[in-house]
Amino acid sequence: MEITKFWSRTLGICGILGGITLFVGDMLFYYDPTNSNLLENIGNASDFRIMLSGITALFAAWFYMLGVVHVYRAFTPTTAFIKNAILFCFGAISIAYGVIHSAYLAIAISTKLAAQNNLNIDESVTLAIEINNLLRLFVYPIFGILSLLFITQVWKRKTLYPRWMLLFFPVGSFFDEGFYLQPSIWHNLGHCMRWVLESYFDCFFHSIHYCIVE
Repeated sequence: MEITKFWSRTLGICGILGGITLFVGDMLFYYDPTNSNLLENIGNASDFRIMLSGITALFAAWFYMLGVVHVYRAFTPTTAFIKNAILFCFGAISIAYGVIHSAYLAIAISTKLAAQNNLNIDESVTLAIEINNLLRLFVYPIFGILSLLFITQVWKRKTLYPRWMLLFFPVGSFFDEGFYLQPSIWHNLGHCMRWVLESYFDCFFHSIHYCIVE
C-alpha cells in the first residue's frame, strides 16, 4: 500500500499519542501533589488508577507501532537492509515500552500490598525492580544499533529527515533512564529520567510530524 503524505503525518500523530498515553500512564502510577516519594504514591494509588495505568501500556504500544511506519517511510532512500533494520529496532523498542510499563504493575501491586500491611516498601519491591531492570537489558543493545543507524543515515542526508531531527533523538535519556531504578532516593531520579525519555519520544514524533515526507 502506498503511504501518502496525509497518512504519513497521521501515523506521526499516532506516535505522538503513544508518548502522551504512556506519560498519562506514569502519572496514574505516581502523581500526588502532596508527596514526592514515588513508591509511597504508588502504594496510596487507588486500584482503578493502577488498572487504568496498565491499560495505557497496551494503547501506547499500538500508537508507537503505528508511528514506526512514518519512520520507515522516511528511510525509503536508504538500502533495504537499513530500512528493515530501522523497522525491526523501532518496532522492538515500541513493543518493549508497553511490556516494561506493564511490568511496573508488579512494582505497583507490591508497593500497595506493603503499604496495606505495614511492610518495608523498599524490600517488598526489590524483586519486581530487578525483573524490570532485567527486561531493559534486552532493549539497550537494540537501541544502540538503532541509534547508530539512525544518526549516521540522517547526518549523511540519506533519509527524508533533516539533520535538526537529531536534536530530538533520545540517546542519552534512554540509557540514563534505567540506571537509577533502585529502591532508594535514586528510585525517584530513575523515574524522572523515565519521564524525560517519554517527553523526548513525544518531541521526536512531534518533530517528524512537521517534517515533509514526500
